[in-house]
Amino acid sequence: MEKMPLVSIITPSYNQARYLEATLLSVLNQDYPNIEYIVIDGGSNDGSVDLIRKYEARLAFWTSEKDKGQTDAINRGFNRAKGEILAWLNSDDTYEPGAISTAVAYLMENPELGFVYGDCNYIDASGSVIGAFNARQTDLKKLQRGYVHIPQQAFFFRAELWPQVGPLDDSFFFAMDYDLWVRLARKAPCRYFPGRTLANFRLHEDAKTISSDARCWPEMLKVHLRDGGSRISPIFVRYYLRRLLAPLITWRRKQLFSGR
Repeated sequence: MEKMPLVSIITPSYNQARYLEATLLSVLNQDYPNIEYIVIDGGSNDGSVDLIRKYEARLAFWTSEKDKGQTDAINRGFNRAKGEILAWLNSDDTYEPGAISTAVAYLMENPELGFVYGDCNYIDASGSVIGAFNARQTDLKKLQRGYVHIPQQAFFFRAELWPQVGPLDDSFFFAMDYDLWVRLARKAPCRYFPGRTLANFRLHEDAKTISSDARCWPEMLKVHLRDGGSRISPIFVRYYLRRLLAPLITWRRKQLFSGR
């Protein structure tokens, strides 16, 4: 790769010391040489700050202070970032080796794309693979109907679009990524490249995917309606089906991360 654009990775962090070091190392040990790594911690009191200090010489910037939550932390990180390509990795998730170089190469080879994403594993608290995220190609129309299929952990976008689509809506606890993908897809096409696992999405007892899953779809509906969507649409059908199946889905996830 002749040109190696700067890639800014943001990790929002709050009281995830059990998993944070694995997250940090999964970024710092990437084979891509031009990474700006920014960690925005929300004032953790569980030892996270000691872990961040352990690696601070390899970080472009870090802070630990009270914020308004995960979305606010990501916005703060992106507003400091200088990279041409942006992504965020939550403090309990990890990248696979070679993830960043793979994403950069794909964006460089396809200059018309606004963002790209690859495959993603589900992992448990110990880091063992317990499943695969159902990633597939989507587009603006499908996104607006609720067909997302994008693993946030394996998603990278062009920084030139951030001033046009940012900041993330910090009223969202879950759907700030979905909202961003809709905004980005209005500006430029996106592409899924299958067959390359870029990241790992950790499911554990404290993960909001497990503990607060019921908040996700109502927020997605808010994005849909704010975008001019109809209440008679596939996303509402999916929402009601999800409500119906929610106890089974939550039970199954708990079985997976507990290893049973």
